[in-house]
Amino acid sequence: MNESTSGATTTAHNIRIGPAGNSESFYAAGFKKSVQAPAWIAGLGLNAFEYQFGHGVSIGEATAHEIGEEARAHGVEMSVHAPYFINLSMPLDDERAEKNFRYFEQTATAAQWLGAKRAVFHPGSASKIDRGVALGYASDFLRHLLAFLDERGLGDVALCPETMGKQNQLGDLDEVIALCRIDERIVPAIDFGHLHARGLGALKEKADFAAVLDALETGLGHERAKAMHVHFSRIEFIKSGEKKHWTFADTQHGPDFDPLAELILERGYAPHIICESAGTQAEDALTMKRMLLEG
Repeated sequence: MNESTSGATTTAHNIRIGPAGNSESFYAAGFKKSVQAPAWIAGLGLNAFEYQFGHGVSIGEATAHEIGEEARAHGVEMSVHAPYFINLSMPLDDERAEKNFRYFEQTATAAQWLGAKRAVFHPGSASKIDRGVALGYASDFLRHLLAFLDERGLGDVALCPETMGKQNQLGDLDEVIALCRIDERIVPAIDFGHLHARGLGALKEKADFAAVLDALETGLGHERAKAMHVHFSRIEFIKSGEKKHWTFADTQHGPDFDPLAELILERGYAPHIICESAGTQAEDALTMKRMLLEG
């Protein structure tokens, strides 16, 4: 281990890392239900699992409790991803905003059943509206949403706005930082593949990743940056940004994880890292863990 990481071994062990949803190998091994996932994930040596509600929250309470119990028994930290169709780029009196409150209520309720403390969400669209106006709407919504969730006993689920991969989406790095500054309970979800894609290949060198972390620390402080939520995968992009997720084996697409791994160790970070590779998310999560442990 080199000098920059020699004091970071314990930090590496404190990092939570695992897959988004079930990988192809999970099903190839004969498993069929997500209640079996925590034990399988832990058996690989991983300790995080992000349950996907991208197409809507449809899990039953009993099933969610069972998955949560399995996760706790095997030391697997749960998080969830809220429905993709959430869009905060609209005024509060828009009828669609009312639906968003219900989507978040459903997501946070299911998260509590699962024992998940973080709910990742996409901030919205900026394709037909000024970005500043869109950010203002999203900020106003989040302020009201926090009170809404508190009133329903759901305020212990941290909201995690995600950096987005397409240039016409709300959610560049500065916008996510701005949303997180609304309340300390809002945790940045930094998708490095998305930042790479929306920047048309922006994350190449270690300095490029360092600039992202520097911005987080400047905007939110070291402790909040240290505990960030991370999504990572290789992503193909076109001129408008993100096109398709790939696997770690698809090295023609970036970004590489190595520079980020070095920085996480050097800065003493302890993030939740969720791999979103296309089908190999568990295997690639394990690769990231090995990089971190090897320093």
